[in-house]
Amino acid sequence: MVSRVNSLGLLGMDAFPVEVETSLSNGMPAFDMVGLPDTAVKESRERVRSAMKNCGFSFPAIRIVTNLAPADIKKEGPIYDLPILVSLLQATGGLSSPLDDCAFIGELSLSGIVRPVRGVLPMAIQAKNAGIQKLFVPAENAQEGAVVEGLQVYPVTSIVSLLDHFSGKAPISPAVPEDSVPANADILPDFSQVRGQNDAKRALEIAAAGGHNVLMIGPPGSGKSMLAKRLPSILPDMTLSEQMETTKIHSIAGVLPHGSSLIQTRPFRSPHHTISSAGLSGGGMIPRPGELSLAHNGVLFLDELPEFSRASIEVLRQPIEDGQVTISRVNSTLTYPCSIMLVAAMNPCPCGYFGHPTHPCTCSFTKVSRYLARVSGPLLDRMDLHVEVPPVSFDHLDSQEEGEPSCQIKARVDAARSLQRERYQGTGISCNARITPAVLHSVCDMTESARKLLKNAFEKLGLSARAYDRILKVSRTIADLDRQEKIGSSHIAEAVQYRTLDRKYWNKQF
Repeated sequence: MVSRVNSLGLLGMDAFPVEVETSLSNGMPAFDMVGLPDTAVKESRERVRSAMKNCGFSFPAIRIVTNLAPADIKKEGPIYDLPILVSLLQATGGLSSPLDDCAFIGELSLSGIVRPVRGVLPMAIQAKNAGIQKLFVPAENAQEGAVVEGLQVYPVTSIVSLLDHFSGKAPISPAVPEDSVPANADILPDFSQVRGQNDAKRALEIAAAGGHNVLMIGPPGSGKSMLAKRLPSILPDMTLSEQMETTKIHSIAGVLPHGSSLIQTRPFRSPHHTISSAGLSGGGMIPRPGELSLAHNGVLFLDELPEFSRASIEVLRQPIEDGQVTISRVNSTLTYPCSIMLVAAMNPCPCGYFGHPTHPCTCSFTKVSRYLARVSGPLLDRMDLHVEVPPVSFDHLDSQEEGEPSCQIKARVDAARSLQRERYQGTGISCNARITPAVLHSVCDMTESARKLLKNAFEKLGLSARAYDRILKVSRTIADLDRQEKIGSSHIAEAVQYRTLDRKYWNKQF
Protein backbone atom coordinates (compact mmCIF):
# COMPACT_ATOMS: atom_id res chain seq x y z
CA MET A 1 0.00 0.00 0.00
CA VAL A 2 1.20 3.53 -0.81
CA SER A 3 -0.11 6.59 1.04
CA ARG A 4 0.32 10.16 -0.19
CA VAL A 5 0.32 13.33 1.92
CA ASN A 6 0.85 16.91 0.74
CA SER A 7 3.63 19.06 2.18
CA LEU A 8 5.83 21.94 1.04
CA GLY A 9 9.46 22.95 0.81
CA LEU A 10 11.55 26.10 0.58
CA LEU A 11 13.93 27.23 -2.16
CA GLY A 12 15.11 30.80 -1.63
CA MET A 13 12.19 33.22 -1.47
CA ASP A 14 9.77 30.71 -2.95
CA ALA A 15 8.13 27.51 -1.77
CA PHE A 16 7.38 24.41 -3.82
CA PRO A 17 4.90 21.54 -3.36
CA VAL A 18 6.22 18.28 -1.93
CA GLU A 19 4.39 14.95 -1.95
CA VAL A 20 5.31 12.57 0.87
CA GLU A 21 4.80 8.97 -0.26
CA THR A 22 5.07 6.01 2.11
CA SER A 23 5.15 2.38 1.02
CA LEU A 24 4.95 -0.65 3.33
CA SER A 25 6.20 -4.05 2.21
CA ASN A 26 7.26 -7.39 3.68
CA GLY A 27 10.90 -7.92 4.44
CA MET A 28 13.52 -7.09 7.05
CA PRO A 29 12.37 -4.17 9.26
CA ALA A 30 13.82 -0.94 7.85
CA PHE A 31 12.90 2.73 7.46
CA ASP A 32 14.44 4.20 4.32
CA MET A 33 14.16 7.80 3.15
CA VAL A 34 14.62 8.84 -0.51
CA GLY A 35 14.04 12.01 -2.53
CA LEU A 36 17.28 13.98 -1.88
CA PRO A 37 16.84 14.43 1.90
CA ASP A 38 19.52 16.26 3.86
CA THR A 39 20.77 15.08 7.26
CA ALA A 40 17.98 16.83 9.19
CA VAL A 41 15.35 15.12 7.01
CA LYS A 42 17.00 11.70 7.40
CA GLU A 43 16.93 12.16 11.17
CA SER A 44 13.14 12.41 10.90
CA ARG A 45 13.08 8.62 11.04
CA GLU A 46 14.12 8.57 14.68
CA ARG A 47 11.91 11.49 15.68
CA VAL A 48 8.87 9.92 13.99
CA ARG A 49 9.61 6.48 15.49
CA SER A 50 9.96 7.88 19.02
CA ALA A 51 6.95 10.21 18.72
CA MET A 52 4.68 7.36 17.60
CA LYS A 53 5.75 5.09 20.44
CA ASN A 54 5.44 7.81 23.08
CA CYS A 55 1.94 8.68 21.85
CA GLY A 56 0.69 5.11 22.21
CA PHE A 57 1.11 3.84 18.63
CA SER A 58 3.04 0.73 17.71
CA PHE A 59 5.73 1.28 15.11
CA PRO A 60 5.35 -1.28 12.27
CA ALA A 61 8.13 -3.87 12.21
CA ILE A 62 8.21 -4.11 8.40
CA ARG A 63 10.05 -2.46 5.54
CA ILE A 64 9.09 1.23 5.16
CA VAL A 65 10.15 3.45 2.25
CA THR A 66 9.31 7.16 2.29
CA ASN A 67 9.81 9.25 -0.83
CA LEU A 68 9.83 13.07 -0.93
CA ALA A 69 8.77 14.08 -4.43
CA PRO A 70 9.96 15.75 -6.61
CA ALA A 71 13.13 13.76 -6.15
CA ASP A 72 15.41 16.19 -8.03
CA ILE A 73 15.13 19.06 -5.50
CA LYS A 74 17.11 18.98 -2.26
CA LYS A 75 14.89 18.77 0.86
CA GLU A 76 16.22 20.36 4.02
CA GLY A 77 15.20 20.89 7.61
CA PRO A 78 12.87 19.13 10.06
CA ILE A 79 9.65 20.47 8.48
CA TYR A 80 8.79 17.04 7.04
CA ASP A 81 8.47 15.27 10.43
CA LEU A 82 4.73 15.85 10.66
CA PRO A 83 3.79 14.90 7.05
CA ILE A 84 6.00 11.78 7.26
CA LEU A 85 4.23 10.67 10.44
CA VAL A 86 0.77 11.40 8.96
CA SER A 87 1.69 9.47 5.83
CA LEU A 88 2.88 6.52 7.91
CA LEU A 89 -0.29 6.52 10.02
CA GLN A 90 -2.37 6.62 6.85
CA ALA A 91 -0.42 3.69 5.39
CA THR A 92 -0.87 1.58 8.56
CA GLY A 93 -4.56 2.40 8.93
CA GLY A 94 -4.14 4.62 11.98
CA LEU A 95 -5.65 7.55 10.07
CA SER A 96 -8.47 7.03 7.55
CA SER A 97 -9.68 10.60 6.89
CA PRO A 98 -9.34 11.93 3.30
CA LEU A 99 -6.39 14.32 3.10
CA ASP A 100 -6.34 15.36 -0.56
CA ASP A 101 -7.13 19.03 0.26
CA CYS A 102 -4.75 19.14 3.26
CA ALA A 103 -1.03 19.87 3.65
CA PHE A 104 1.20 19.39 6.69
CA ILE A 105 4.44 21.00 7.90
CA GLY A 106 6.05 20.79 11.32
CA GLU A 107 8.90 19.44 13.43
CA LEU A 108 8.24 16.73 16.04
CA SER A 109 9.71 16.31 19.47
CA LEU A 110 10.36 12.79 20.77
CA SER A 111 7.21 13.05 22.89
CA GLY A 112 4.97 14.00 19.94
CA ILE A 113 4.83 17.77 20.51
CA VAL A 114 4.82 19.80 17.28
CA ARG A 115 7.56 22.42 17.26
CA PRO A 116 7.72 25.65 15.19
CA VAL A 117 9.57 25.83 11.88
CA ARG A 118 10.77 28.63 9.59
CA GLY A 119 9.31 29.73 6.27
CA VAL A 120 5.61 29.15 7.01
CA LEU A 121 4.39 32.31 5.22
CA PRO A 122 5.89 31.54 1.76
CA MET A 123 4.77 27.92 2.13
CA ALA A 124 1.23 29.05 3.00
CA ILE A 125 1.18 31.24 -0.12
CA GLN A 126 2.33 28.30 -2.25
CA ALA A 127 -0.26 26.01 -0.63
CA LYS A 128 -3.05 28.38 -1.63
CA ASN A 129 -1.68 28.67 -5.19
CA ALA A 130 -1.53 24.85 -5.42
CA GLY A 131 -5.22 24.51 -4.52
CA ILE A 132 -4.69 23.33 -0.93
CA GLN A 133 -7.60 24.34 1.29
CA LYS A 134 -6.33 23.29 4.74
CA LEU A 135 -2.80 23.76 6.05
CA PHE A 136 -1.75 22.17 9.36
CA VAL A 137 1.19 23.98 10.97
CA PRO A 138 2.78 24.26 14.44
CA ALA A 139 0.65 26.39 16.76
CA GLU A 140 3.42 29.01 17.12
CA ASN A 141 3.40 29.55 13.32
CA ALA A 142 -0.37 29.69 12.84
CA GLN A 143 -0.71 33.50 12.95
CA GLU A 144 2.02 33.80 10.35
CA GLY A 145 0.22 31.52 7.90
CA ALA A 146 -3.27 32.85 8.67
CA VAL A 147 -2.61 36.14 6.87
CA VAL A 148 -3.01 34.32 3.54
CA GLU A 149 -6.62 34.81 2.45
CA GLY A 150 -8.55 31.82 1.11
CA LEU A 151 -6.56 29.28 3.13
CA GLN A 152 -7.59 27.64 6.41
CA VAL A 153 -4.59 27.36 8.71
CA TYR A 154 -4.91 24.95 11.66
CA PRO A 155 -2.60 25.30 14.70
CA VAL A 156 -1.34 21.89 15.80
CA THR A 157 0.18 21.43 19.25
CA SER A 158 0.76 17.66 19.21
CA ILE A 159 0.12 14.44 17.33
CA VAL A 160 -2.66 13.58 19.77
CA SER A 161 -4.50 16.86 19.14
CA LEU A 162 -4.16 16.35 15.36
CA LEU A 163 -5.66 12.84 15.52
CA ASP A 164 -8.43 14.07 17.83
CA HIS A 165 -9.24 16.68 15.19
CA PHE A 166 -9.59 14.12 12.38
CA SER A 167 -11.57 11.73 14.56
CA GLY A 168 -13.99 14.50 15.51
CA LYS A 169 -13.26 14.15 19.22
CA ALA A 170 -11.76 17.66 19.59
CA PRO A 171 -11.82 19.66 16.31
CA ILE A 172 -9.15 22.34 15.91
CA SER A 173 -10.43 25.81 15.01
CA PRO A 174 -8.64 27.56 12.12
CA ALA A 175 -6.39 30.42 13.16
CA VAL A 176 -7.85 33.90 12.72
CA PRO A 177 -5.39 36.53 11.46
CA GLU A 178 -4.68 39.43 13.77
CA ASP A 179 -6.18 42.77 12.83
CA SER A 180 -3.68 44.86 10.91
CA VAL A 181 -3.14 47.99 12.97
CA PRO A 182 -0.76 50.87 12.34
CA ALA A 183 2.62 50.41 13.95
CA ASN A 184 2.92 52.13 17.32
CA ALA A 185 5.41 54.91 16.68
CA ASP A 186 5.44 55.82 20.38
CA ILE A 187 7.86 52.98 21.11
CA LEU A 188 10.44 54.36 18.65
CA PRO A 189 13.09 56.87 19.76
CA ASP A 190 11.96 60.39 18.83
CA PHE A 191 13.85 63.23 17.12
CA SER A 192 12.56 65.63 19.79
CA GLN A 193 15.17 64.10 22.14
CA VAL A 194 18.05 65.24 19.91
CA ARG A 195 19.64 68.53 20.91
CA GLY A 196 20.99 70.67 18.07
CA GLN A 197 22.20 68.98 14.85
CA ASN A 198 19.53 70.70 12.72
CA ASP A 199 21.54 70.20 9.52
CA ALA A 200 21.86 66.47 10.14
CA LYS A 201 18.14 66.21 10.93
CA ARG A 202 17.35 67.97 7.66
CA ALA A 203 19.57 65.53 5.75
CA LEU A 204 17.85 62.52 7.35
CA GLU A 205 14.46 64.01 6.51
CA ILE A 206 15.49 64.23 2.86
CA ALA A 207 16.87 60.68 3.02
CA ALA A 208 13.61 59.34 4.48
CA ALA A 209 11.49 61.24 1.95
CA GLY A 210 13.36 59.78 -1.03
CA GLY A 211 14.80 56.51 0.31
CA HIS A 212 18.38 57.77 -0.11
CA ASN A 213 21.64 56.38 1.31
CA VAL A 214 23.43 58.51 3.93
CA LEU A 215 26.99 58.74 5.24
CA MET A 216 27.51 60.68 8.48
CA ILE A 217 31.00 61.83 9.49
CA GLY A 218 31.79 63.40 12.83
CA PRO A 219 33.76 63.10 16.09
CA PRO A 220 32.80 60.68 18.88
CA GLY A 221 29.77 61.79 20.90
CA SER A 222 28.36 64.10 18.25
CA GLY A 223 25.16 62.03 17.97
CA LYS A 224 25.61 60.02 14.75
CA SER A 225 24.26 56.77 16.19
CA MET A 226 21.54 58.61 18.10
CA LEU A 227 20.31 60.23 14.89
CA ALA A 228 20.41 56.97 12.91
CA LYS A 229 18.38 55.09 15.54
CA ARG A 230 15.64 57.71 15.27
CA LEU A 231 15.37 57.42 11.50
CA PRO A 232 12.68 54.67 11.62
CA SER A 233 10.35 57.06 13.47
CA ILE A 234 10.05 59.28 10.36
CA LEU A 235 9.94 56.60 7.66
CA PRO A 236 6.60 56.16 5.83
CA ASP A 237 4.31 53.30 6.89
CA MET A 238 4.76 50.01 5.06
CA THR A 239 2.27 48.93 2.42
CA LEU A 240 0.66 45.49 2.68
CA SER A 241 2.86 44.10 -0.11
CA GLU A 242 5.97 45.42 1.69
CA GLN A 243 4.80 43.83 4.94
CA MET A 244 4.26 40.48 3.21
CA GLU A 245 7.66 40.53 1.46
CA THR A 246 9.53 41.59 4.60
CA THR A 247 7.77 38.96 6.71
CA LYS A 248 8.63 36.27 4.14
CA ILE A 249 12.34 37.09 4.36
CA HIS A 250 12.35 37.06 8.18
CA SER A 251 10.37 33.82 8.20
CA ILE A 252 12.78 32.14 5.76
CA ALA A 253 15.74 33.30 7.85
CA GLY A 254 14.09 31.92 11.00
CA VAL A 255 14.15 35.25 12.88
CA LEU A 256 10.41 35.97 12.87
CA PRO A 257 9.15 35.88 16.49
CA HIS A 258 6.90 32.88 17.12
CA GLY A 259 3.22 33.78 17.39
CA SER A 260 3.55 36.91 15.26
CA SER A 261 1.88 37.57 11.93
CA LEU A 262 2.98 40.42 9.64
CA ILE A 263 5.93 42.71 10.34
CA GLN A 264 4.41 46.19 10.33
CA THR A 265 7.41 48.37 11.22
CA ARG A 266 10.27 48.92 8.80
CA PRO A 267 13.31 46.84 9.77
CA PHE A 268 16.32 48.54 11.34
CA ARG A 269 19.36 46.28 11.25
CA SER A 270 22.63 47.31 12.87
CA PRO A 271 25.22 44.51 12.57
CA HIS A 272 28.52 44.65 14.47
CA HIS A 273 31.59 45.63 12.47
CA THR A 274 33.07 42.13 12.91
CA ILE A 275 30.38 40.65 10.62
CA SER A 276 31.65 38.67 7.64
CA SER A 277 30.78 39.34 4.02
CA ALA A 278 28.58 36.20 4.03
CA GLY A 279 26.80 37.52 7.12
CA LEU A 280 25.93 40.69 5.22
CA SER A 281 24.99 39.20 1.86
CA GLY A 282 23.73 35.81 3.04
CA GLY A 283 25.16 32.35 2.63
CA GLY A 284 25.35 28.76 3.74
CA MET A 285 25.28 25.46 1.84
CA ILE A 286 21.64 26.28 1.04
CA PRO A 287 21.89 30.10 1.13
CA ARG A 288 19.78 32.01 3.63
CA PRO A 289 19.19 35.78 3.76
CA GLY A 290 21.89 37.98 5.30
CA GLU A 291 21.64 41.38 6.96
CA LEU A 292 21.20 43.10 3.60
CA SER A 293 18.00 41.16 2.92
CA LEU A 294 16.79 41.28 6.53
CA ALA A 295 16.86 45.09 6.19
CA HIS A 296 14.70 44.91 3.02
CA ASN A 297 12.20 47.81 2.94
CA GLY A 298 13.99 49.32 5.92
CA VAL A 299 17.35 50.61 7.13
CA LEU A 300 20.76 48.94 7.29
CA PHE A 301 22.91 50.95 9.72
CA LEU A 302 26.67 50.41 9.68
CA ASP A 303 28.26 52.18 12.63
CA GLU A 304 32.03 52.76 12.54
CA LEU A 305 32.10 52.02 8.80
CA PRO A 306 35.92 51.89 8.37
CA GLU A 307 36.12 49.18 11.05
CA PHE A 308 34.24 46.73 8.82
CA SER A 309 36.47 44.45 6.78
CA ARG A 310 37.22 45.53 3.22
CA ALA A 311 35.48 42.43 1.86
CA SER A 312 32.33 43.20 3.88
CA ILE A 313 32.23 46.83 2.72
CA GLU A 314 32.78 45.99 -0.94
CA VAL A 315 30.05 43.34 -0.95
CA LEU A 316 27.57 46.21 -0.50
CA ARG A 317 28.31 47.89 -3.81
CA GLN A 318 26.27 45.87 -6.26
CA PRO A 319 23.30 44.99 -3.97
CA ILE A 320 22.56 48.61 -2.98
CA GLU A 321 22.64 49.53 -6.66
CA ASP A 322 20.48 46.61 -7.88
CA GLY A 323 18.13 46.21 -4.91
CA GLN A 324 18.81 42.47 -4.80
CA VAL A 325 21.63 40.12 -3.87
CA THR A 326 22.42 36.88 -5.72
CA ILE A 327 24.18 34.08 -3.85
CA SER A 328 25.75 31.31 -5.90
CA ARG A 329 26.68 27.92 -4.49
CA VAL A 330 27.43 24.54 -6.05
CA ASN A 331 23.94 23.27 -5.19
CA SER A 332 21.92 26.36 -6.08
CA THR A 333 21.87 30.03 -7.03
CA LEU A 334 19.34 32.10 -5.12
CA THR A 335 18.33 35.76 -5.28
CA TYR A 336 16.99 37.70 -2.30
CA PRO A 337 15.62 41.27 -2.42
CA CYS A 338 17.47 44.02 -0.53
CA SER A 339 15.84 47.34 -1.33
CA ILE A 340 17.32 49.24 1.60
CA MET A 341 18.36 52.62 2.89
CA LEU A 342 22.05 52.31 3.74
CA VAL A 343 22.99 54.60 6.63
CA ALA A 344 26.65 54.62 7.67
CA ALA A 345 28.49 56.53 10.38
CA MET A 346 32.21 57.04 10.86
CA ASN A 347 34.83 59.11 12.60
CA PRO A 348 37.17 61.23 10.46
CA CYS A 349 40.28 59.47 11.87
CA PRO A 350 41.25 56.66 14.28
CA CYS A 351 41.17 58.93 17.35
CA GLY A 352 38.06 60.64 16.02
CA TYR A 353 39.12 64.27 16.34
CA PHE A 354 40.63 65.13 12.97
CA GLY A 355 39.28 68.58 12.05
CA HIS A 356 37.72 69.11 15.51
CA PRO A 357 37.53 72.81 16.42
CA THR A 358 38.80 72.41 20.00
CA HIS A 359 40.03 68.85 20.59
CA PRO A 360 43.48 68.14 19.09
CA CYS A 361 43.90 65.11 16.83
CA THR A 362 46.61 62.65 17.93
CA CYS A 363 46.84 60.80 14.60
CA SER A 364 49.58 61.28 12.06
CA PHE A 365 48.59 62.33 8.55
CA THR A 366 49.55 58.87 7.33
CA LYS A 367 47.21 57.23 9.85
CA VAL A 368 44.35 59.52 8.87
CA SER A 369 44.90 58.84 5.18
CA ARG A 370 45.09 55.08 5.72
CA TYR A 371 41.95 55.13 7.90
CA LEU A 372 39.88 57.04 5.37
CA ALA A 373 41.15 54.82 2.55
CA ARG A 374 39.28 51.88 4.11
CA VAL A 375 36.13 53.37 2.59
CA SER A 376 36.55 53.11 -1.17
CA GLY A 377 35.64 55.78 -3.70
CA PRO A 378 33.06 53.59 -5.49
CA LEU A 379 31.18 53.05 -2.21
CA LEU A 380 31.33 56.78 -1.42
CA ASP A 381 29.90 57.46 -4.85
CA ARG A 382 26.88 55.30 -3.97
CA MET A 383 26.06 57.36 -0.87
CA ASP A 384 23.51 60.00 -1.90
CA LEU A 385 24.10 62.33 1.04
CA HIS A 386 27.40 63.02 2.81
CA VAL A 387 26.58 64.68 6.12
CA GLU A 388 29.01 66.26 8.57
CA VAL A 389 27.86 65.93 12.18
CA PRO A 390 29.80 68.50 14.25
CA PRO A 391 30.21 68.37 18.03
CA VAL A 392 27.20 69.63 19.99
CA SER A 393 27.66 72.94 21.80
CA PHE A 394 27.02 73.32 25.52
CA ASP A 395 24.17 75.75 24.89
CA HIS A 396 22.30 73.14 22.85
CA LEU A 397 22.92 70.41 25.42
CA ASP A 398 21.86 72.64 28.32
CA SER A 399 18.74 73.88 26.55
CA GLN A 400 15.38 72.77 27.96
CA GLU A 401 13.67 73.34 24.64
CA GLU A 402 12.69 70.14 22.85
CA GLY A 403 13.41 69.71 19.18
CA GLU A 404 10.84 69.08 16.48
CA PRO A 405 9.05 65.77 17.16
CA SER A 406 9.25 62.87 14.73
CA CYS A 407 5.50 63.02 14.01
CA GLN A 408 5.85 66.46 12.41
CA ILE A 409 8.85 65.40 10.31
CA LYS A 410 7.05 62.20 9.30
CA ALA A 411 4.04 64.22 8.09
CA ARG A 412 6.30 66.04 5.60
CA VAL A 413 7.95 62.76 4.59
CA ASP A 414 4.55 61.12 4.01
CA ALA A 415 3.43 64.06 1.86
CA ALA A 416 6.58 63.78 -0.29
CA ARG A 417 6.17 60.01 -0.64
CA SER A 418 2.52 60.52 -1.65
CA LEU A 419 3.67 62.70 -4.56
CA GLN A 420 6.17 60.02 -5.57
CA ARG A 421 3.55 57.25 -5.49
CA GLU A 422 1.33 59.25 -7.84
CA ARG A 423 4.24 60.12 -10.14
CA TYR A 424 5.57 56.56 -10.44
CA GLN A 425 2.27 54.68 -10.44
CA GLY A 426 2.52 51.63 -12.67
CA THR A 427 6.27 52.00 -13.28
CA GLY A 428 7.54 49.74 -10.48
CA ILE A 429 9.53 52.65 -8.97
CA SER A 430 8.91 52.95 -5.23
CA CYS A 431 10.70 56.22 -4.42
CA ASN A 432 13.09 58.81 -5.87
CA ALA A 433 16.18 56.81 -4.93
CA ARG A 434 14.93 54.01 -7.25
CA ILE A 435 14.44 56.21 -10.33
CA THR A 436 15.69 54.30 -13.38
CA PRO A 437 17.93 55.90 -16.04
CA ALA A 438 15.12 55.57 -18.58
CA VAL A 439 12.89 58.08 -16.77
CA LEU A 440 15.47 60.12 -14.85
CA HIS A 441 15.42 63.23 -17.03
CA SER A 442 11.68 63.15 -17.65
CA VAL A 443 10.84 63.21 -13.92
CA CYS A 444 13.71 65.51 -12.92
CA ASP A 445 12.76 68.56 -14.99
CA MET A 446 14.90 71.58 -14.00
CA THR A 447 14.70 75.31 -14.45
CA GLU A 448 17.38 76.87 -16.65
CA SER A 449 19.15 78.44 -13.65
CA ALA A 450 19.20 75.05 -11.89
CA ARG A 451 20.73 73.40 -14.97
CA LYS A 452 23.49 76.04 -15.13
CA LEU A 453 24.24 75.61 -11.42
CA LEU A 454 24.46 71.83 -11.79
CA LYS A 455 26.75 72.15 -14.82
CA ASN A 456 29.03 74.50 -12.91
CA ALA A 457 29.17 72.15 -9.91
CA PHE A 458 29.80 69.13 -12.13
CA GLU A 459 32.78 70.76 -13.82
CA LYS A 460 34.33 72.38 -10.73
CA LEU A 461 33.93 69.38 -8.40
CA GLY A 462 34.83 66.77 -11.03
CA LEU A 463 31.74 64.69 -10.30
CA SER A 464 31.20 61.22 -11.76
CA ALA A 465 28.22 60.22 -13.86
CA ARG A 466 26.82 58.33 -10.86
CA ALA A 467 27.19 61.43 -8.67
CA TYR A 468 25.33 63.46 -11.31
CA ASP A 469 22.42 60.99 -11.23
CA ARG A 470 22.30 60.97 -7.45
CA ILE A 471 22.34 64.78 -7.21
CA LEU A 472 19.36 64.84 -9.57
CA LYS A 473 17.49 62.28 -7.47
CA VAL A 474 18.19 64.10 -4.20
CA SER A 475 17.16 67.40 -5.83
CA ARG A 476 13.91 65.74 -6.92
CA THR A 477 13.25 64.76 -3.30
CA ILE A 478 14.01 68.26 -1.98
CA ALA A 479 11.64 69.70 -4.57
CA ASP A 480 8.97 67.18 -3.48
CA LEU A 481 9.37 68.31 0.14
CA ASP A 482 8.81 71.88 -1.12
CA ARG A 483 5.87 70.62 -3.25
CA GLN A 484 7.50 71.98 -6.41
CA GLU A 485 7.03 70.23 -9.73
CA LYS A 486 10.21 71.69 -11.26
CA ILE A 487 13.63 71.42 -9.64
CA GLY A 488 14.94 74.89 -8.85
CA SER A 489 18.42 76.23 -8.26
CA SER A 490 17.94 76.15 -4.45
CA HIS A 491 17.17 72.44 -4.65
CA ILE A 492 20.28 71.76 -6.74
CA ALA A 493 22.43 73.87 -4.39
CA GLU A 494 21.28 71.93 -1.33
CA ALA A 495 21.79 68.58 -3.07
CA VAL A 496 25.31 69.54 -4.21
CA GLN A 497 26.39 70.46 -0.69
CA TYR A 498 25.73 66.85 0.32
CA ARG A 499 28.42 65.71 -2.16
CA THR A 500 31.34 67.81 -0.87
CA LEU A 501 32.59 65.98 2.23
CA ASP A 502 34.52 63.46 0.16
CA ARG A 503 36.48 66.44 -1.19
CA LYS A 504 37.08 67.76 2.32
CA TYR A 505 38.36 64.48 3.79
CA TRP A 506 39.31 61.97 1.07
CA ASN A 507 40.94 64.51 -1.28
CA LYS A 508 42.76 66.30 1.54
CA GLN A 509 46.34 67.09 0.67
CA PHE A 510 48.57 66.04 3.57
